[in-house]
Formats: sequence, structure tokens, C-alpha cells
Amino acid sequence: MPDLSATLSILTPYPGIFAYYDGRIAGKRLHSQDENWLDDGAYALGVATYAIVEGPEAVVYDTHISLDHARAIRRHLESLGVTGIRVVLSHWHTDHVAGNEVFADCEIIANHLTAETLEANRAKLEESDPPIKPLVMPNRLFRERLVLTLGPRTVELLQFDIHSADGTVMWLPDEGLLFAGDTVEDTVTYISEPEHTATHIRELNRLLTLPTRRILPNHGDPAVIEAGGYGTGLIEANRDYLQRLLDDVSHADLDTLTLAQFVAEDVAAGRIGYFEPYEAVHRQNIAAMRGVALAK
Repeated sequence: MPDLSATLSILTPYPGIFAYYDGRIAGKRLHSQDENWLDDGAYALGVATYAIVEGPEAVVYDTHISLDHARAIRRHLESLGVTGIRVVLSHWHTDHVAGNEVFADCEIIANHLTAETLEANRAKLEESDPPIKPLVMPNRLFRERLVLTLGPRTVELLQFDIHSADGTVMWLPDEGLLFAGDTVEDTVTYISEPEHTATHIRELNRLLTLPTRRILPNHGDPAVIEAGGYGTGLIEANRDYLQRLLDDVSHADLDTLTLAQFVAEDVAAGRIGYFEPYEAVHRQNIAAMRGVALAK
């Protein structure tokens, strides 16, 4: 079997902080020519998971898109002398929990809603294409906020209802560094719970109240991530995108605009970049929002 992590890159946006990035490779697929979550929902758009290392300890933020990727992350950490690993799950979606089995002997931390949603969707995840089987569950749960200590660093886990109701961001208050999971993306957010869009907008405004200096998202431009991440304009751009869709989704004119045109002002201002595969995400988002509007 080919190693699915063969194209994985290890980026170092800050000393002791590593981004495990894969995808955004034109024409390359990992799993199948048929539509599947790994190739079409993650690899095509690019995905990063992260680790913070202090001496022999590490906190891993999400376990990546396959067992091969998770094994590569663990090998890298062990090569640095890491002997103790804690895993934090940003939310329950496939491309964030697919590697959990590799860390089954570690503490796997999630908020209570992530655990509940994983359990409720166990059959779906274990029968998905490719399957996540066995689905390894979190073994330490929290509600709303949990503070971890990693060497001299304080690591706060904060719950937000953005993209998915069970979102957990990882916040380093001393550095003003936000590990954002899927709460924000570059070019635009993928709307997985369209009926909660108004809530997501309010929660993005709450996320903006953190005194953030830089943001490391799970889906973004590897060059920006390697250079230290995004500014808070990324949150504003994702919020404004959702607000515009909420306001304009019933307008026929929306169908005449490409994503490039729809977000042109944010791209010009440098809040986000433009990545063409997100055109398909934008069309899916419009369809999802219209489905909710029609159901009312």
C-alpha cells in the first residue's frame, strides 16, 4: 500500500510549533478517483494540523486525514524526543479525527459536544469512504473552557459554535496565537450547518474579542501558515462572507457571480487569498443556505 503521507510537509511557523500540511496539489488524489471525503473534502483544499512542543511534551491539535499522516506526525514528535503527547480535537469531522487510532494510548481531549456527536455519528464515520474504523473516542472531556500547561506555556481550549456546534479553538494567550480549526478558512468557510449561520456569525464576533495577533487555521495557504499565519482580517472576512450569503441567498444575481467576484474586496484588502477549488465550496454553500430558506 502506498504511504498516504508521502506529500506531507512539516512547517515551522514559530519555534516549537509545527504545522503538518498536505494537499493543494493540482491533479493529485490520495484515495480514489471517485468522490470521497479525503480527496474532495480535505486534500484538494489543503489541510494542516498542529503540534506544540516543549521538551519531552507535546500537544497535538487534530490527528489529520489518515493513519499514515498520524503516524508521520508521531514519528516526527518522537524524533524530537517527545515522550508525552496530549491530543486536542477541534471538532468531530472526518479530516480532524481520522488519525485518532495512532494516538489511542494518549490523552485525547475534546469538549463534551464533540464526544456526543462522534458517538452519534459513529456508524457514519466508520462506514465513510475511506472508513474511519475503529473510531477512537476522546477520553478527557470539558465544557466551554479548559486550561492546559505545557512547559512555560499556557494553552487554553475554548468552545465556539462556528462551522460546527462543537468547535474547540486552541488559544495561546501569552503569544496571542489562535489555532482556529475550521472556525475560519482561506478562501471561505465551508457551511456544514446552514441552519445555524446566524449563530456562527455571532460567535465569530465573539472570537474577534480575543486579543489575537496571528491565526493558524486548519485549511489555508501553506505559505501564509509557514510565515506565521493570518491576521484577524481572516475572521472578519469569514464573518462577512456568511452575512452576505444570509442577506443575499434568495437573490438570483448571486448565481451570476463567481466566488472570486464575491470576495474580491477581501482579497484586495489582503484579509484572505483566492484558491480556485473553493469555487465548488461556494456553490455548495449557496445550495445549503437556499435549502434552509426553502424549508422555512
